[in-house]
Amino acid sequence: MLIAATVTGVLAVLFHVAAFALESVLWTRPAVFGRFGVAGAAEAQTIRPMAYNQGFYNLALAIGLAVGLVLIHGEGDALVVGKSLVVFGSACMALAGVVLATTGRRYLRSAVPQFVPPALTLVLVLAS
Repeated sequence: MLIAATVTGVLAVLFHVAAFALESVLWTRPAVFGRFGVAGAAEAQTIRPMAYNQGFYNLALAIGLAVGLVLIHGEGDALVVGKSLVVFGSACMALAGVVLATTGRRYLRSAVPQFVPPALTLVLVLAS
């Protein structure tokens, strides 16, 4: 179960690192802000501080989950800390996916990869 949780967890980490890159690093590119439904450069500039902040939230969750995924392969205290980080990080990511899905039908395509890998990770690590 831990190997499967690690695989799905890595997918969740990669998704959230990519979200960080789009929101905090590449936001001002029309192809990027357009993916988020932002119509023009002026609107993107207005939203930029929020996107920048949101990107770092995604990065923080990704780092926490990644550290947890490493630690769950240890023993004793490392295993306990790792499991705690994986449960917390993947639960937060999955919840964010649910929230995104409830935002509107056009967000479902983004909500699925944001929700499914961390939700599977959560189930798998809790079952181990």
